Amino acid sequence: MASAFARLVPTLAIFLETPMRTALASILILASAGWLLTAMAFERPARWYKGNLHTHSLWSDGNDFPEMIVDWYRSQDYHFLALSDHNILSDHDKWVSNDLVIRRGGRTALAEYRRRFGEDWVLTREEAGKLQVRLRGLAEFRDKFEAAEEFLLVPAEEITDSFENIPIHINASNLAELIEPQGGASVRDVIANNLDKVQEQSDRLGRPILVHLNHPNYGFAVTAEDLAAVAQERFFEVYNGHPSVYNQGDEQHAGTERVWDIVNALRLSAGSAAPLFGMATDDSHNYHNASASTPGRGWVMVRASELSANALISAMERGEFYASTGVELEELNFVDGQLSLKIRGEEGASYLTRFIATAKDANLESRPMLDAEGKELRATRIYSEDIGREVGRAEGLSPSYRLTGDEMYVRAVVSSSQAMDNPVQAGDRKMAWTQPMGWSR
Repeated sequence: MASAFARLVPTLAIFLETPMRTALASILILASAGWLLTAMAFERPARWYKGNLHTHSLWSDGNDFPEMIVDWYRSQDYHFLALSDHNILSDHDKWVSNDLVIRRGGRTALAEYRRRFGEDWVLTREEAGKLQVRLRGLAEFRDKFEAAEEFLLVPAEEITDSFENIPIHINASNLAELIEPQGGASVRDVIANNLDKVQEQSDRLGRPILVHLNHPNYGFAVTAEDLAAVAQERFFEVYNGHPSVYNQGDEQHAGTERVWDIVNALRLSAGSAAPLFGMATDDSHNYHNASASTPGRGWVMVRASELSANALISAMERGEFYASTGVELEELNFVDGQLSLKIRGEEGASYLTRFIATAKDANLESRPMLDAEGKELRATRIYSEDIGREVGRAEGLSPSYRLTGDEMYVRAVVSSSQAMDNPVQAGDRKMAWTQPMGWSR
């Protein structure tokens, strides 16, 4: 009993952050582990929250003011947002030249900023004959937007690192202090070093921080083998809305879905780590036209007990979320070995759900990817089609799949017949990806 209760101490700490802590804290501390779980189950019914955890502003290489960006996401019925600028937190004084804003495509950005928030809010000055605008920090404007159970801003940073010009970008959501890029002796070393630094802050401050690897195919930087080896990385972007990240891969590089299945097959077959969970994000930079990395392309739907950073991160760590580019799920359950979905249908749309799995006895042998001259490429290796194969499909709004016992895991991919509202390229359809389920270590 004592060891079971010890394993629940982190969960208890999160629970005691809720408004019910005063009435229930003394009871729960004395309760058995079983009673604790029962009490938490009845604390508040879980609901779905929509959020984007990868967004850029003028604090780094975006082209709009942070308040304007936040205002857009809130007006589009998002529940939470992370402004994740490169190697910076918006916690200090910063001014930008309006000429820079215009060069990035924000020709009307300042005028729109003034019109939306008023002359008194927008702070400007002249330096060397150039108009500058002061960027407000998160602490200054979050009260304008946040409301209980309606909208939450999560402090974040895109830790932007590299190894021998290979870009390695990692988002840390719910940071309190800036994390400088840690570097390393290899791609895997860079990832691990940055994750360790974030974990150190989390442990020191008693603060949950969610870390995910961004766009592995940007610069074809991170292979499936790299991700499989760095066991502490639990999240990555299976979909990123930037046009330059090659979600689908190319002739010599695996797409992110293929990478996902290879990583999880390698991890679970070796018993070396829990599976990787997949996220969808915008990676938005451009807010003034319909091209480039614009907002509203990818997001996560998190099933949590409340709209707080603690509850959202705890739910995501349990896999209680899915990634989406437009398909919405009313229900997502895994009970008694059966994965069941209930899709919220849109008028005129049809839906196809594919169930993807890797068998426990799958062939895990691989060979290197070679270039035209027969030289080995730094790319995900070539594996058997046993990995990540389709084991079932269903049309309609209520697809399900029951595990046979032979699978390492199963995940579902839902495709709509309708195009995305803001596609990267013509033909992109609304989709949703569940997390791998039915796995064990």
